[in-house]
Amino acid sequence: MSKPTQLTPFGFALAGALGACFSNAVVYPLDIVKTRIQATTVDSNASDKEKLSIVGVLLRILKEEGISGYYKGFMATMLNTFSMQYAYFFFYSFVRTSYIKRLAAKRPAGSASVPLSTAAELALGAVAGALAQIFTIPVAVIATRQQIGRAFDRPALKKTPGAAPADSEKAEKAKEEEEDEYDDSFLGVAKEIIAEEGVTGLWLGLKPGLVLTVNPAITYGLYERVKSVMLLAKGETNANAKLSPWMAFTVGALSKALATVVTYPYIMAKVRIQARSADIEEAQEEHIPLPQHNKPHHKGTHHVGALTVLARIWRRNGFVGWYQGMSAQLVKAVITQALLFMSKDQFEHWALAIMVLFYRLRGAKP
Repeated sequence: MSKPTQLTPFGFALAGALGACFSNAVVYPLDIVKTRIQATTVDSNASDKEKLSIVGVLLRILKEEGISGYYKGFMATMLNTFSMQYAYFFFYSFVRTSYIKRLAAKRPAGSASVPLSTAAELALGAVAGALAQIFTIPVAVIATRQQIGRAFDRPALKKTPGAAPADSEKAEKAKEEEEDEYDDSFLGVAKEIIAEEGVTGLWLGLKPGLVLTVNPAITYGLYERVKSVMLLAKGETNANAKLSPWMAFTVGALSKALATVVTYPYIMAKVRIQARSADIEEAQEEHIPLPQHNKPHHKGTHHVGALTVLARIWRRNGFVGWYQGMSAQLVKAVITQALLFMSKDQFEHWALAIMVLFYRLRGAKP
């Protein structure tokens, strides 16, 4: 085995996964905020909207859960981020490299390489994203449930005027007992999901997740396209040429912002399906008992789909309801993606160094 001098698809996957974990860890409290805003059902009145502002949710978490509330589900989210990004970057790099080699084989010898079209970049990104989703979505479902917790995934107990103090105390006591029994560990949440939805519950939101493969496809397709145009404008013909960190930051941020705006309604629908909000909304609309924790849901019925969730939001809040929490999603997504693109080259260097280290360790074995 020769000493590695350039990254393989596995190396690119490792670099992308490490970079994604770094960028997501930096803005993780925002990730908690945007998930809880997306999963919460609100009416159209101003008071409800104020409670779901970025600052409002941050203050509520600090008051009710302390600093640790900003990092609920952190390890599961990092595991999801690493596995998703590793799978995506691996499939994307492998498929893209294979496609470019096929194109090169069809060109006359010595001819200059031609940048891939935007359509080709989008198609390659969508294929890579779909494959990654299928293998990693169970971890994403568990991470979403951990981020939401019990405080945000069910309607708050409302005090009825004139209710007896004993009734209020009884309801509060029942609530506390339920909270005490809640196991929010990775395995505890996984068991709860299986108890409620069956094993297939670990793949909740797969259909909208597959639709959302267009998000990274738009992001990376647009990024690669703009990068190629800018390098050609500078007279750079080397296929391995890089943008400067600040230029990569700007192009990455714009690419992710566009992708987020286009796909946001489906992003929110996916979160509501995974976080149990869709079940609660359905129970309220159908005037049936609310779904209980650790007890089977949907007896004799099917799970709510993304289009049903969006139609319900439209009836309640109109078009604006489709973009509830958009500001938190956009800020988090743009910063994360920009950091990822800006640090991408550095993490590629580190990934190559890791590969060289493993090569030397293997060579040192007797």
